[in-house]
Amino acid sequence: MYHPTSRVLAVLELLQSRPSITGPELAERLEMDVRTIRRYITHLQDVGIPIEANIGRHGGYRLRPGFKLPPLIFTEEEATAIMLGLLGTSWLEIGQSSVAVEGALAKLSRVLPFRARERLNAMSSHLFFFSPQQDSRPDVSLVLTLSEAIGRQQRLAIDYHSHRDEVTHRTVEPYGIIGWDGHWYLVGYCCLRQDYRTFRLDRIERTELLEEAFERVPNFDCRAHVMRQYGKQAKRWQIEVEFHAPLYTMQQKISSAYGILTATPTGVLYRTEYEDLDGMAAYLMGRGLPFIVHQPQELRDALLRLAEQATRIATSQP
Repeated sequence: MYHPTSRVLAVLELLQSRPSITGPELAERLEMDVRTIRRYITHLQDVGIPIEANIGRHGGYRLRPGFKLPPLIFTEEEATAIMLGLLGTSWLEIGQSSVAVEGALAKLSRVLPFRARERLNAMSSHLFFFSPQQDSRPDVSLVLTLSEAIGRQQRLAIDYHSHRDEVTHRTVEPYGIIGWDGHWYLVGYCCLRQDYRTFRLDRIERTELLEEAFERVPNFDCRAHVMRQYGKQAKRWQIEVEFHAPLYTMQQKISSAYGILTATPTGVLYRTEYEDLDGMAAYLMGRGLPFIVHQPQELRDALLRLAEQATRIATSQP
């Protein structure tokens, strides 16, 4: 339940974010009646906020053009939401600069009341997010570039490294970015394949924003497209591997989103499902800890192939 003061501030925040908004829209967004909205608008006008009200079919409320508002004011609940978002950037598996995150956290903490600052500092000191796939994180600059192209509806030229170790040059009409099962994907129309495709962001090697605009297909659902492509695929292999390490160590190495970890008398049993045994072999070796394969036998074969590939690379002459 919102405190009335925080609701008044929420009205002001919505007025800042929109050139114009109607009373019914404000009432729906804030889950209150239109009469209360009018009362809150009056409160804001009484303290000097220049809110203009236009009557008629296309009427609504707006801040007077050119008016400069004071610095943002957050409730403790809003500040908590922002801090959780900042702390969780590592879990998003995007290469956001730690300097930027720390700077934003410091600014947020500096302007909070003492009690709120004390509570949020305690939370940030004892809440940790860990991502097991450090090497597959897309850089935040790539995400910004793709988002700009999506917003402007401009084509992109990309170099894409496929899972078959092939690099192709594509022209793509970008529609959206989706996070799914530990990876981030660009969804769009591929002019090379003449069809809709998904591209893993960590496999995009080069991007160039082209001057060519495109017209997006109306009502195309990026999330549904990814779900159709990946969501219904059956996981072929049941994986059971036992690591020789304490449970707390494995919890730092493997997220609960990637499988189940169970303590055993001799270590930790890791159980998951996966369709690509070669990819699973590389992932397990990347944990940097000894383990024994319980099942399937085919995973042992994938580990041997990985070892042979490493041997060839190590023994090849310049």
